[in-house]
Amino acid sequence: MTYKYQAIDSLGQQVRGMIEAASVPDAEEAVASGGLIPIRVTAAKAKKGLSDSWIVRMTSNVKAKELILFSKQFRSMFRSGIPLLRLLEVIEKQTESPSLKKAAASIREDIREGASLKEAMERHPSIFSPLYRGMMGAGETSGNVPEVLDRLTYILEHENRVKADIHSALQYPKVVVIALSIAFFILLTFVVPKFAAVFGKAGIVLPLPTKIAIALHHGLLEYWHVILLVVFLVVFGLKLYFRTENGKYVKDSFLLRLPVFGPLFIKAAMSRFSSILAILLSSGLPIMNAMTLLSETIGNSAISRVFTSIKEQMEEGKGIARPLTNAKFFTPMVVNMIAIGEESGNLEGMLREISTHYDEEVEHSVKELADLIAPVLIVALAGVVGFFALAIFMPMWDLTKMATH
Repeated sequence: MTYKYQAIDSLGQQVRGMIEAASVPDAEEAVASGGLIPIRVTAAKAKKGLSDSWIVRMTSNVKAKELILFSKQFRSMFRSGIPLLRLLEVIEKQTESPSLKKAAASIREDIREGASLKEAMERHPSIFSPLYRGMMGAGETSGNVPEVLDRLTYILEHENRVKADIHSALQYPKVVVIALSIAFFILLTFVVPKFAAVFGKAGIVLPLPTKIAIALHHGLLEYWHVILLVVFLVVFGLKLYFRTENGKYVKDSFLLRLPVFGPLFIKAAMSRFSSILAILLSSGLPIMNAMTLLSETIGNSAISRVFTSIKEQMEEGKGIARPLTNAKFFTPMVVNMIAIGEESGNLEGMLREISTHYDEEVEHSVKELADLIAPVLIVALAGVVGFFALAIFMPMWDLTKMATH
């Protein structure tokens, strides 16, 4: 439990701070053991951070670019020697993000009350990830906050760039799929019924594509409310399920096993793993702490679960390369290069090499993905157009033959 204290130091000045202890007597004893004379020790109230309310959680998303700018401003002012409280006040006034503005004000107040920067940021988990908070804690401990912010900015910019590339590659397929869906709905709802009425009056035998189109039209017309309800329940149910630990694991495992997208996601995860681990180790974080942070920030529950087994084997003194050998999703190249890095004492350098290699692989795979999706979409478009062409023009052809005879 966290306690706030007021005490007198060796110079006779009054100081304030926060301390973790099991009870008030334990907190008083801990303060006294630090060479202070405790005056008052009280339980710190659980201050609600920006993300404590579910309403705020849903509306307080901070864009990656906003967090990158926040980190750069923080780094520049900190490096210039501006006091922390003044620094946060400036950021609060300058930032355009309402969520970051509130967070900066809250962090400043918490630090004024004796909390560390990491502790203050921990009250805003929807903005600052475990990786961000952990690295800031390491920076505070080692006195290298600007250097840590340099590395954090690199990670944020790198991941934002990868996401933007993947999003850009999928933008065209999304537009085409939406357009196809709208066209399919309009043809079924407005075009097919008119032709069906004409064919019905003519009394011709309808071909299979036309029968399927008419059946789909009647099903959509009569059961649209049931279809909407089922779609809503399925989407809502899946969203709820995917928020659970098991749901995240099932979804992420499925994504990693997809024929085309799976290898791309694995490459992106390998790049993230090696890049972040190299930065954490160069920041002076112990490797076990680094692995714990990685398991929380790797971005995939299936891979995150693998870290549990890896950490257990590392605690037994097996290093990092040996546990990775039998771990799922870790490619032979990653394992071999980490083994070489361990043996040569240049693990950080090897991790950076792995990250650079997989960055290039991801970029190449994204381009290949865009090239591969285009013909698939063309085939899908041809299938939809062909289906409705057959459904409409086959009976019209029979109708024309009847008229000529």
